[in-house]
Order: sequence, then structure tokens, then C-alpha cells
Amino acid sequence: MYNFRPNLHIGFHGCDESVRNALVAIPNQVKISKKPYDWLGNGFYVWENNYVRAKHWAEDKFKRGRISKASVVGVIYTLSDCLDFSDSLYIDSIEQYYYLMKRDFEEMGITMPINEQIVSDLYQDKLIRKLDCSVIEYYQLKIEIELQYQRNRIGFSHYEGFDTVRGIFTEGGPAFPGAGIQKKNHIQVCIRNLDMIKGFFIPKV
Repeated sequence: MYNFRPNLHIGFHGCDESVRNALVAIPNQVKISKKPYDWLGNGFYVWENNYVRAKHWAEDKFKRGRISKASVVGVIYTLSDCLDFSDSLYIDSIEQYYYLMKRDFEEMGITMPINEQIVSDLYQDKLIRKLDCSVIEYYQLKIEIELQYQRNRIGFSHYEGFDTVRGIFTEGGPAFPGAGIQKKNHIQVCIRNLDMIKGFFIPKV
């Protein structure tokens, strides 16, 4: 009864200014990310209550020539059924699904993906998270299969797929000498079910 999270939240999505304007004007046209290294699996990503981090993300993409003009769009959303990796329940369960996936991959002769660091990263953070992404997608797939099985067998299901995935991340090196706090600590939310997005706005800064 404590796992459903109906409250509204505010997050920020770093993007090109044209994307920001399009989302505010036509909020139903949301593109999800399906990159194999996305940290929390497939979905639309926001930085939870972190405008500055979203802005830095967009500015970094601009410097690399990925976008024309760095911008940030505000997102109002609800977590609802959330695979929340700040919750011990889900941390324990993702470990179980890792071993299930490992067994399946071994039986099929498939090499397990791994998380990798970017060579130029000074702090050796594993930013290319192919393993994490694969395990989360495997977890979601198994739930969807069980959901469909229950519906076919008894006409309904007690299982539900996750609407969102939430993770707390530490990276970027110490905020000051000897610190346990790191410079780029943040919370990301991956919105899988786009119905959880209630609206977009241009942030007041």
C-alpha cells in the first residue's frame, strides 16, 4: 500500500530550445529515449528538482555540437507505480532479476553487457550503463509477461508494470577535499508511461 506514489513532482529536462518550445506548445508529442546505455532504461528523462543540473546537461550537449541552443523545460509529473532505487524493496528485487537475466543469457550463449567509464572522465564514473539499462529492461519485460499470463488465465492481473523509474546517483568527484558529497550528485527519473506527465512549462529563472 506504500508503493503507489500519486503526488505531483517537478523535474527539469535539458534540451534544445526548439524541443522545449515544442513540448510546451504540443505536450502530447514526447519522444522517449531508447539508448542501450540509458541509466534507468527506456523513457523520458528528468532531473528531479534540479534545474541547474538540467541546464549543465544541455550546455554540455551544445558544446559537443549535439544541439543548437541549450535550454531547459520544466516537467510536472507523478511517479505512481515507481521502480524506485532509493527503496530497499526495489534494490533487493533488481538484484534478483540480474541473476535471472544472467542465467538466461548464459543459456542462450549471450555475453552480459557491462557498465563502462568514459576514457576522458577524471573520476572514473561508469557513465555508459549498458548493464543497468539491460537489467531494468529485463525486469520490465518479465513483469509484462507475467501480467499478460495472468490476464489470459484468469481475466485480470495483480501485477502492474512500472510507470516510472527513479534513481539516486553520485558522481563528479568530491565537492571539497575529503568530502563524501560529490559534485554531480542528483536524482533522475525515467518516465516510461507518458500519461504520468501532467504538463510542461518554461522555467522562471
